[in-house]
Amino acid sequence: MDDKTSLFDITLFKQAQIEYTIKEVYQSLMERGYDPVNQIVGYLISGDPGYISSHNDARRKILELDREVIVAFLLEQYLK
Repeated sequence: MDDKTSLFDITLFKQAQIEYTIKEVYQSLMERGYDPVNQIVGYLISGDPGYISSHNDARRKILELDREVIVAFLLEQYLK
């Protein structure tokens, strides 16, 4: 039996959740014929959920995330 304590990093979990959600929303927007990058940027800048289609619950999914956290995550990914 291993006596080591396992550590759970909530930051990694949240980052994975953001990445997964953004990819889902991107795909849903593609399916509806929108330019996903333009739509997501429009939402992130304005805060208007109308930029995100409700197709496949994309709007609900993205609204579960804090816009500032999404922007910070995307910037971190870009700078890596």
